[in-house]
Amino acid sequence: MIRIGILGAAGYTGGELIRVLLGHPEAEIVFANSESNAGNLVSDVHEGLIGETDLKFTDQMPFDKVDVIFFCFGHGKSEAFLKEHTIPENVKIIDLAQDFRIKGSQESGVRSQEMTPEHHDFVYGLPEINREEIQKAQHVANPGCFATCIQVALLPAAYLNLLKEDVAVNAITGSTGAGQKPGATTHFSWRNNNLSIYKPFQHQHIAEIRQSLKQVQGYLDADIDFIPYRGDFARGIFCTAVIKTPAPVEDVIEAYKDFYADAAFTHYSDKPLDLKQVVNTNKALVHVEKYGNKLLVTSCIDNLLKGAVGQAVQNMNLMFGIDETAGLRLKASAF
Repeated sequence: MIRIGILGAAGYTGGELIRVLLGHPEAEIVFANSESNAGNLVSDVHEGLIGETDLKFTDQMPFDKVDVIFFCFGHGKSEAFLKEHTIPENVKIIDLAQDFRIKGSQESGVRSQEMTPEHHDFVYGLPEINREEIQKAQHVANPGCFATCIQVALLPAAYLNLLKEDVAVNAITGSTGAGQKPGATTHFSWRNNNLSIYKPFQHQHIAEIRQSLKQVQGYLDADIDFIPYRGDFARGIFCTAVIKTPAPVEDVIEAYKDFYADAAFTHYSDKPLDLKQVVNTNKALVHVEKYGNKLLVTSCIDNLLKGAVGQAVQNMNLMFGIDETAGLRLKASAF
C-alpha cells in the first residue's frame, strides 16, 4: 500500500482527493492535516463522505510514516511551507498549487527546504507529454485546471507546428474552481443565473500553457489570447480554441487521434462534446472541426479531477509504478 499524507485537507481539493483515495486499491491515507479542523471527523466537513470513512483531521504531520504527501494548499503556500519544514528525502511530493509549475534549474538532489520556484526539481505533471519524467520524479507539480483543459486542446496542434499565429481561447469553469472559501464572486446568490469574465489575457495559467506548447513545438512566438469565464454550474471546464491554419482537417484529426492513442484518460471524440461527458471523471475529451482556414478545437474536463486531484492521483500511480488508472475508473455523472 502507498502510505499518504494530505496537507490542506479541508478544502475542495482535499475533500475530493480523500474521496478518490478511499476507493483506490493501493492507497492508505495515514493523515489528513487541517489545523482549524483538528479532531473533527473528515465527514463533518466533507459531508459527501458520511458513511465512507471515520478518518479525523489532525494538526500533526508525521512525515516519517508516509511515502507521499499531497499539497492541497492555496497558491503561494507550498513554497513557504517547504522553507519552514523539512520533508524526508525519500518522501515524494505532489503539489496541487502553482508554486513549482514553471521549470527551474531541474538540478537533482536539491533539498526540499531550499526549493524556490526559480530553483527546484519539480517535474511538470502533465502525463500526456511528461509520462517518463513523472515516473522517475521525486517531486511533481500538478498542472492547473484551465491549463490542463487548454493544453490537451492545443498540444497536438503544437506537435504539427500549427501554432504560428495568435490563438484565441475561451474557457468556462464551474464555481468549485474558486475554492471552498466564499467570496464576492463565488457565493450562490451571485453566481446563480450569472456569467462573467475575469483576468482576461493575464490568467496565471498562461505561463504553464506556453511552457508546454513550446516544449512540444520547439518554439512559441504566437500569443495565447485566453478569456476565462465563471460559469453557473458547480464543476467542469469547457474550452474552445481557434487556430488559423491551411492544414487539411482530415490530417489534423488523424494527428490528434495519434497524439492521444496511448493516453490513459485523454480521448479524441468524433462527435461534438458535452460537459456532462466528463464531470465526475478523470477524462479529457477533445474534438476538432474546420471552418475555412480556422480550426476550432473544443475540449472539456472536470476541474476537480483531471484538472486537479484526479490528475494528481494519476501522477502518484506513475511515480510508484502501478497501473496509471488505479482508483480513477470513475463514471460520468451525466444523469
